[in-house]
Amino acid sequence: MLKIPPPARLLGGSAALAISALIIFVTPAARADSEPSVSHSAFSTSPAPQQSTPGTTGSRPALQTKPAPMGFFERWQARATRTQALQPKWIVPAVAPYPMLIQVFRADFTRQISSTGVRTWNLDSNRGLNLIPFARTEFDILLPPFLEHSDRTPDGFGDMSFQAKFRILSANEKHGNYLLSSQLVGVLPTGSHKNGATDPSLNPTLNGGKGWGRFDAFTNLGATLPTGNTKTIGRTLATNTVFQYHVGKYLWPELEVNTTRWYGSARDGKIQTFLTPGIVVGKYAFHPHDPTARSGLVAGFGFQTAATHFHAYNHNLVFTGRYVF
Repeated sequence: MLKIPPPARLLGGSAALAISALIIFVTPAARADSEPSVSHSAFSTSPAPQQSTPGTTGSRPALQTKPAPMGFFERWQARATRTQALQPKWIVPAVAPYPMLIQVFRADFTRQISSTGVRTWNLDSNRGLNLIPFARTEFDILLPPFLEHSDRTPDGFGDMSFQAKFRILSANEKHGNYLLSSQLVGVLPTGSHKNGATDPSLNPTLNGGKGWGRFDAFTNLGATLPTGNTKTIGRTLATNTVFQYHVGKYLWPELEVNTTRWYGSARDGKIQTFLTPGIVVGKYAFHPHDPTARSGLVAGFGFQTAATHFHAYNHNLVFTGRYVF
């Protein structure tokens, strides 16, 4: 495993916050998506054609019906469909962050075994509601997980998080098959007992990927920047790389590789890498013959194994379930 040299005061202080803001808020000036947007006609009623009256020498136009106005949720769904039509249809991996914009309700369940043999079940794993409120944007409400320990550590809820993502550029499979996006996660220390952080933190991340036919690969680089108590918590720099292959209509076998390096705290200088083979199945559409329907189900499984001598946990089972809408 490659050792990542520590940059000078990794994203420390005001520089870190400046980089975070730059990634999220300056990127709208980047190049626009490359494909024209989807026509609104798929979500409206066409006017009735003109008809001739039998027995007359001329014809007169029939009464035309105006398109039925779309409600709030219809407009929302139409916007989400147009937005996603401009990006590849890659599946969201079992564990790693992803560059796509999605609209789902998601829950993950993981089991970790620590270096001391303690088993911890993480129910929900900081997943939740992912929405596409505007073109090229995603906003996520990440619910606090419930942690259940096999030792005497008190069980309880973890931290609440929020995420904003902006798609910098993209092209679907017919126009280049690539993606680049940025995201910023804010973590609030709402956890009970010792199941959460002591201070809020910011997590800026840059995601990018490329596809070739049924194969795709994407990677990201992100940092965890606590707003306080950094000597105890430390900062981290993490990379995640995903390799996927689309088999048939529903199967997406994958391999994820993620590496984390610590700066500061008792783990200063330590590096851990995990390999996570897995498979994601979906989407099973509820209304496959309706071109405007979006809803369906996705499920997946992964097994995370440490590839470095140092690791905070090992043999992590991952189950993921998603309602796509």
